[in-house]
Amino acid sequence: MAGDAGSIPELDQKKYDGDQQVKIILQFFFNSLKSCCSRPQQLSTYALTLYKHTATVGSMTVSIDFWDTAGQERFQNMHPSYYHKAHACIMVFDVQRKITYKNLANWYKELREYRPEIPCCVVANKIDADLKVTQRSFNFAKKQGLPFYFVSAADGTNVVKMFRETIKRAVDYKQNPSDFMDEVMQELENFDLEKKQEDLEADEDGLKAESPELG
Repeated sequence: MAGDAGSIPELDQKKYDGDQQVKIILQFFFNSLKSCCSRPQQLSTYALTLYKHTATVGSMTVSIDFWDTAGQERFQNMHPSYYHKAHACIMVFDVQRKITYKNLANWYKELREYRPEIPCCVVANKIDADLKVTQRSFNFAKKQGLPFYFVSAADGTNVVKMFRETIKRAVDYKQNPSDFMDEVMQELENFDLEKKQEDLEADEDGLKAESPELG
């Protein structure tokens, strides 16, 4: 996700300041959102797929953007803008691929560097391939005090339940935020904008100096 994600209209994160706009980030996701979300936007330049969903939480209708990393976190750290203003995180591992489970610790560490307090859950996917896997102990979530789900993207087991509960936690967090990182990220964004404006004005002044008739 190199580059300025905010330069893409779909990724303008100012909208998440609104009461009814929620951002949930997904790590190593399993592409089952197609069955419950609409208008997936594959932003390949940023190794990102953006899924949109509308849900009712209590008496409020909220619009949720799910930011799917497209598996890029397997290879590199994520761009800070990926975490910026996120209200919840879903971390998924493949029960048939041990490396994805081992990577949870690294993903979680990076998440907490940017979003120390947002709700997070751990999801064990592909249980349809071997139901006996549900009898195994996956202690990472327990050690971190995180909700844990066995799911199957193939047959839908627990997928809706996991999403509903995560959306509710995201809305609860949004209404009672406790992270200070948003303020830090906003200051950085403001600095970048000011720097770009200064550079633009300097370029314009340079052009005028070279071509007085343009003044």
